Order: sequence, then C-alpha cells, then structure tokens
Amino acid sequence: MTTLYGLDACDSCKKARKWLERHGIAHTFVDYRGHPQSPETLLDWKEQVGGWDLMVNKSSTTWRNLSPHRKAPGSDAEWKVLLREYPQLIRRPVVVATDGSVSQGFSDNGFKQRFGTAR
Repeated sequence: MTTLYGLDACDSCKKARKWLERHGIAHTFVDYRGHPQSPETLLDWKEQVGGWDLMVNKSSTTWRNLSPHRKAPGSDAEWKVLLREYPQLIRRPVVVATDGSVSQGFSDNGFKQRFGTAR
C-alpha cells in the first residue's frame, strides 16, 4: 500500500490525498509532525530523491527564518537533526510506494505517471 507523508494542513498533501481517493488508490497518510520519521528513514528518502537540497523546501518561511548556520548543515547527521526539529522543511508530500520507491510533491500529471492511470 502507498504511504503519503506530509502535514495535515498542507494544501499539496490534501490535493494528493483527494487525487488518490478519486482514483481508488489505497493509501495511508502519516503526518510527520506528529509522527517524526527515524533518522534512517530520512537518510533513505534523501538518497532516493537525490540529496538533501532536493528534499528540502528552501522557499518556505521556515527555511527563510532559520539562522544562516542552520541553513548550511555540514553532514548527514546535522541534516537529520534539522529535519527532525523542523519536519515542515521536507518538500511535501513524500510518497512511498509498496516497493519502497520514494517521490516528492504533487501534480496531476506526476501522479498519473507514478500510478499508471489515465483517468
């Protein structure tokens, strides 16, 4: 079953959830603010999406309000601490398929490709 990770109040997450429901795709939703992901999970997501810089939404208010030294983590350990402290920095939604493959973000066309539906 597909798992969608994000924030309950996130508009992109709401759209993704509605899209999955409309297309009859079984899924679960996990609000990662209330259920922080393990450091190992964050590292796996980072590897699959192409790096920390691609995983983080640097146009967010949260990112802009961070102090300059927090915006320049020098190691995986520092990134993991930052994202566990500020899960809202993770680009949403994170979609984890049954096979463990990870993607981020929502668009109608992107989901059509991801889930092989033309409806």
